[in-house]
Amino acid sequence: MTTQAQLHCLCLLTLYSITGYGQEGKFSGPLQPMKFSIFEGQEPSQLIFQFKANPPAVTFKLTGETDGIFQIQPDGLLYHNKTLDREARAVHRLQVSALDAQGNTVEGPVPVTIEVKDINDNRPVFLQQHYEGSVRQNSRPGSSIGTLIAHDMDEKDTVNSVLEYRIVDQTPKVPRDGLFLVQEYSGILQLVVQSLHKQDTPQYNLTVEVSDKDFKTLCFVQINIIDINDQIPIFEKSDYGNLTFPEDTAVGSVILTIQATDADEPHTGSSKILYRITQGDSEGCLEIETDPQTNTGYVKLKKPLDFETVAIHNVVVQAENPEPLVPGVQYNASSSATFRLTVTDVNEAPQFFQQVFEAKVSEAVAKGTKVGNVTAKDPEGLDVSYSLRGDERGWLRIDPVTGEIFSVAPLDREAESLYRVQVVATEVGGSSLSSTAQFHLTLTDVNDNPPRLVKEYTGLFFCYPLKAPGSLIFEATDDDELTFRGRHFTFSLGSESLQKDWEVSKINGTHARLSTRHTGFEERVYNIPIRISDGGRLPLEGTVSLPGIILAVVFFRMKRDKGQHNAEGAQASEAKPLRS
Repeated sequence: MTTQAQLHCLCLLTLYSITGYGQEGKFSGPLQPMKFSIFEGQEPSQLIFQFKANPPAVTFKLTGETDGIFQIQPDGLLYHNKTLDREARAVHRLQVSALDAQGNTVEGPVPVTIEVKDINDNRPVFLQQHYEGSVRQNSRPGSSIGTLIAHDMDEKDTVNSVLEYRIVDQTPKVPRDGLFLVQEYSGILQLVVQSLHKQDTPQYNLTVEVSDKDFKTLCFVQINIIDINDQIPIFEKSDYGNLTFPEDTAVGSVILTIQATDADEPHTGSSKILYRITQGDSEGCLEIETDPQTNTGYVKLKKPLDFETVAIHNVVVQAENPEPLVPGVQYNASSSATFRLTVTDVNEAPQFFQQVFEAKVSEAVAKGTKVGNVTAKDPEGLDVSYSLRGDERGWLRIDPVTGEIFSVAPLDREAESLYRVQVVATEVGGSSLSSTAQFHLTLTDVNDNPPRLVKEYTGLFFCYPLKAPGSLIFEATDDDELTFRGRHFTFSLGSESLQKDWEVSKINGTHARLSTRHTGFEERVYNIPIRISDGGRLPLEGTVSLPGIILAVVFFRMKRDKGQHNAEGAQASEAKPLRS
C-alpha cells in the first residue's frame, strides 16, 4: 500500500517530468492567476500544477469549463483525467478557490487558463467525394475547369493544416497522360498540355489526392469534353415559294413547315436551331415553333391576318443557335430562307372600337337629351347603320347614321339605376353582316320621391277611457338613393288644429313618436295627418293619413253583453308600438 509521502514524491516527480506546463518553469506555488499549455492527445491523469494556500485554507475547489476533464485534489494538485481535444475546445477557462474547514472561500477564485496545443490528428476531407467538370473542345492550355476544395480540422495556419493536391491517375491516357494539372495548394484544376476533341475522347476520369504531413484522402473527378459551336445551321432550301391564305384563317394554324440542319453535336446548344423572322411581319402575326428533336420549324398564325392592313408579306427567316458561335464563324445566306404570304379578302362584319360603352346622366334629364354615343367601322369601308336591341323600357333611341344615343322618355333611377341595352352595327350595301356591343347607362339620383311610411300601419288603438297619455312609434322612408349620411326626415302634424290634442316628436332620422297631450278624448276613430319632409336639395314633403297609408288611433268603449264585460279589439292598456 502506497503511503501519503510516497504519493507526494510521485506527484513531484511527475510534475518535474512535464517541464513547460507552468509559468517560469515552476510546478507549485501560491494561489494566483495562471496559464498552462498542454498538447492534445496526451494520456489522462497528467498533473498540471500544485497550488499552495495559507491557513485557515484546508482544501481547494475547481469551477469553470472543466468539461469533466480537469480536477483538483484537496492539497491543490490540479490534473486532467481525460485526453484533451483541441477541436472540441481550444481553451478551457477555470477558476480555483481555497476553502476553510467549513467550506467558506478564503482565497480566490483566481482564473486558470488551459490552452490546448494542436497535434496533427485530423485527416483532410474533400467537400465532395465525386466532382464533375467540363471543358470545351479546342480550349487553350491553361483553361480552368474548376476548383477542388478540401478542409482539415487541425489548427489553421499551422503545418498541421497545410494541404497539398496532386493528380494520381488519369483515365484514359489518350492522346497522352498528364493532360490535366491541379494547383498544389489552391486545388484549381486546369487543362495544361493541349486542346482536346470530343470526337477522340468525350470524357476523362481523374483520381486526385489531398494530403497534410501525415494523412492522405482521395476524390474522383469526371471531366466532360463539350462540343463547340463551329457549324452554322443550313436551310434545306432558301425559297419556300408563295403561300395564299384568307384573312379569317384561324389563329394557331400552321401555314408552313421549314427545315434547317446543324452539324454540331446533336441535342446541344450548338446544334439546337431557333427560327427568327427578320423581315415581312411588322404586325407580329406570325411565330415559329421548333421541334426539339428534329429542328423542324412550324410557321403559325399568332394573330389574325388582315387584308385591309397588309395584303402581301415577303417574309425572311433566320436560323440560329442559342449557343454563341466561336470566333471567326458567322451566319451567312445559307442560314436564311424566304417565303411570300398573300392574304385574300373576306367580307367581315363592322367592328366596334370597344365592346362596352358606358355613360352617366342624371335621371332628371329632359327628353331628347344626348346620353352617349357608339362608333363602329366596317373593315371593307362600307357605311354602317346603328340600331338598339333590348331597350325594354323604351327610354332610348339611336341615330342610325352617327351612333348618338338620346333619351325619349323620362328616366327613373329607382326603377333601374344601371340601364343596359345592346347596340347593333350593320353594314350598308353589302351582305348586311352585323356585330353587337353593350351600352351601359348609369342614372344618378335626384330628389324626386316624397317621404312615405315604411309600411301600412293598421289596427292601432288606445283603450278607452285613457288613464294616461299614450304614444305610438312609426318609421318613414323614401325611394331615393341612400347617401352616406343616411336619411334625415323631419316630422310635424298635418294641421295646426291638432296641436292641442296631439304632438309629434322626432326620435332619429327615420323614426318619430305620435303622442296624446291629455286623456280627455271621445270614443271614436281619429285620422291624424303627419307631414314628413326629407330635407334634400329641392326638399320634398309627404303627408300620410287615412285613407291610403293609414296612421290611426282607435279608442274602444267597454260594452255590456248579456251581463258579461268584454272589450272589442282591446289588447293592452297602452298603445301597440309600430315596428318596421
